[in-house]
Amino acid sequence: MITCLVQFTTIGFPGRKASYSFPLPPNNVRLSLHHPVGGQIISVATLSLFRFDGALARLWVLGQMGAARLRLREERRASFWKLCGSGTGEGFTPRPNWAVWAIMAAWPDEAQARAAVQTSPVFARWRSKAAESWTLFLDPVSARGTWGGAAPFVPAANSPAPPGGPIIALTRATVRPARALRFWNRVPDISATIGADPNVIFKIGIGEVPLLHQVTFSVWPDAASMARFARGNGPHGQAIAAVRAGDWFAEELYARFSLLGTVGSWEGGNPLSRPRPEKDAA
Repeated sequence: MITCLVQFTTIGFPGRKASYSFPLPPNNVRLSLHHPVGGQIISVATLSLFRFDGALARLWVLGQMGAARLRLREERRASFWKLCGSGTGEGFTPRPNWAVWAIMAAWPDEAQARAAVQTSPVFARWRSKAAESWTLFLDPVSARGTWGGAAPFVPAANSPAPPGGPIIALTRATVRPARALRFWNRVPDISATIGADPNVIFKIGIGEVPLLHQVTFSVWPDAASMARFARGNGPHGQAIAAVRAGDWFAEELYARFSLLGTVGSWEGGNPLSRPRPEKDAA
């Protein structure tokens, strides 16, 4: 057992003993030193969404933003976790949605991810209080950048994008406070464009700290349709250009995943299996 003991949450995963030199990770990140595939560190991510109906349930989950952190520090299977709120509308807005909350996490493999989502006290308690919950199991295809100073999603070497299945895009950024107003002036255009795109299957905006820490999460039928949206000359492409020119973000993470599966339901079913309504592309 290799265990890293530092000033915040610690964890060890089974693997071959070795000597490592690494910087201390930030809060909510556990160093995973397992070597399941050819000596490489890999991970499986989960995004778990919970919908809470009624004032009491929403007050309860708001309190969980502090209480659940203590319990998740005891979840030895997780190499990374974050508790997040969500936005209203298409999700990419500064207005909070008090009904929908999320847990983003990384695990050493799919089996442990599925077991933890099913048996972890935090996940089980949130499900018991929620009107509805849905978890996506995600296999990292590519990732660059950091989240809170760490790189939580580690794909296998030369991991290709799935040729026929869905591809998931995750963008996480820490907005510089001095740039926040300009950033949020751009977001409504991006949000409307994503919502109008006929190819997007599912989308949501989540975040740790309102206005400053933001995550966009979207599911696309294939890599080509996602790339057309991201690299076009519309509001999203213009916003990316503005980010580069204006130094809006203090930290960025861009990750792509293939879908391993889902459990639970959202809005009465599985959003990924519903026929998509025809929309006029913006």
